[in-house]
Amino acid sequence: MILRPRKEDHLVIGRYTGKVIIGVGLLMVIPLITSIVFQEWDTVVDFVISISACFIFGFGTQLVCRTERDLNWSHGLVVASGSWIVATILGALPHWLSGHEGTYLDAMFDLMSGYTTTGLYLLQDLDHISYGLNMWRHLLTYAGGQGIVVIALTFLFKGTAGAYKVYVGEGKDERLLPNVVQTARAIWLVSLTWLVVGTIALFATGLALGQEPVRAFLHGLWVFMGAWSTGGFAPQSYNTFWFHSLTYETICIVIMIAGSLNFALHWAVWTGKRKEIVKNVETISFAITLSLTTMIATFWLAKSGVYPDAMSLFRKVFYQLASGHTTTGFSTIYSRAFVTQWGPIGLIATTIAMAIGASAASTAGGIKGIRMGVMFKALMQDVRTAISPESAVVRSKYHHIRDVALDDGIVRTAMTITIAYIGLYALNAVVGTLYGYDFVQAAFEGVSAASNTGLSCGVTSPTMPALMKLLYIAAMWMGRLEFMSVFALIGYAVAIVRGRK
Repeated sequence: MILRPRKEDHLVIGRYTGKVIIGVGLLMVIPLITSIVFQEWDTVVDFVISISACFIFGFGTQLVCRTERDLNWSHGLVVASGSWIVATILGALPHWLSGHEGTYLDAMFDLMSGYTTTGLYLLQDLDHISYGLNMWRHLLTYAGGQGIVVIALTFLFKGTAGAYKVYVGEGKDERLLPNVVQTARAIWLVSLTWLVVGTIALFATGLALGQEPVRAFLHGLWVFMGAWSTGGFAPQSYNTFWFHSLTYETICIVIMIAGSLNFALHWAVWTGKRKEIVKNVETISFAITLSLTTMIATFWLAKSGVYPDAMSLFRKVFYQLASGHTTTGFSTIYSRAFVTQWGPIGLIATTIAMAIGASAASTAGGIKGIRMGVMFKALMQDVRTAISPESAVVRSKYHHIRDVALDDGIVRTAMTITIAYIGLYALNAVVGTLYGYDFVQAAFEGVSAASNTGLSCGVTSPTMPALMKLLYIAAMWMGRLEFMSVFALIGYAVAIVRGRK
C-alpha cells in the first residue's frame, strides 16, 4: 500500500531543495565577477537576472517551507534528484540569455550536461562566447563533479543526520570522515588542492606554447576543471585538439585519471595509505579494461593504416580511450573521425570503455569499476563452487579501502545497477536508430550521454530531434544519480497522485 505524502513531507523536501538552489545562485557569483573584470556588461546583466531567480526561488522556498523536521531516506533521495531538475531549469538562464542557444531546451541540455559532468553541448559559436559564460560552463562541470548537493552540504547544511540521506541520493556512499558535512569539505579540500596544482601545470604549458598570460591561465583553469570533473567541456570548439601539444595531452590524461578515482581512494592516499592504489578493486578493474579496449582499438587502427607511425597511433588511441573510460569526453580528433577513420571496431571499443566508466563515488559516470570487479569475483566464486566438493564452503572478498566479504546483497545491487545502465544504453541506441541514425553511431552517442562521458561522433547537434534531446537530458540525469534517487522521485510523484491517506 502506497501512502500519500503529508504536508510535513512537502515542507521538508521544499526546504532542503531551496538550500541547494541557493547554492547554485552563490556559484553564479564567480562568473558574474569574471564578467565584471572583463567588462562584459551584457553578460553581467544575464548573471544578475539568473542569480536573482535562484535566490527568489531558494529563499522563497525556505520562507514557505518552514519546518524543524529532519530528512528521512525518502526525503533525501527526492531532494537529491528533484533539486537537479530545478537547478537545471534555473541554471540554464545565463545560457539562454546569452543568445548562443537555439532554444531553452538546448540551454537546459547544456546545463544538465555540465552538472552531470557529461560534456555534450548544443551551444552555438563556442569560440566567441563571453569569458563569463565560459567560466560558468566550466564551473558547472567542476562543481557537478563534486555534486551540487555537496556544495550545499559544505556551506549551507548543518551536520544533521538527514544530510547524509541527501549525500547518498546524489550517487555517493563514501564517508571519508564521521560527519557527512566534514566529508563534503574533505572532498573540496582534495579537489581544490588538485585545482591549484593542475591549473599551474597547464598554465605553464600554455605559456610555453606561446599563449598570452591571461588566456593561458584561463585555458589552464578551464581545461583542468573539465579534466578533473571528467566533464569534458573545453574553451574551444576543437576541444583539447586545439592545443596540438603532447605535453598538454599528457597532463590532461593524468588529471582525467586522477579525477575518475573514488574520493575515498584519494583520501586514503592523502592520509598515507599509498598501497591502496595498487590493491583497490576499482583501480585493478580500470587498468584491465582500459588495457583491453586500447589494444582492440590499436590493433584495428594499425590494421587499417589510419595513422602514419606507432607514436601517432598510440597517442591518438590511448588519449581517446582514456578519455572515454574515465568518462571525461576530451578529444584530440574530429567528432566525425570516429566514423570516417576509426570505423565500427574503433567505435565499439570506445563505446565499451564509456559504458564501463571509472570509479564509484567519483566525478565519473558509467557502470563503474567496482561493479565490474564485484561481478567478476561473483563469477569466479560460482566457478569455484561448481568444481569444489559439495561440503566445501566457498567464500570470496574484494578490497576497496578495506577487505569486504562478497555476499549476495552486494552482488545483487551491482547487477541491478548494471542492468539499469544497460537498459538505458539500449533505449538511447534504439531511439537514435528509429530517428534514422546508424545503430553503431546511435549506440556510441547514447552510451556517451547515459555514462556522462561526452565524446561525440557527430549525432549530438542543435538540429537533432527534440525527443532525443529530452531523452539524453533524462539519461544524463539518471546515469549521474545512478537511478535510485530518480526512482524515489518518480515514486513520490505517484504517491501524491495515487497514494492512500
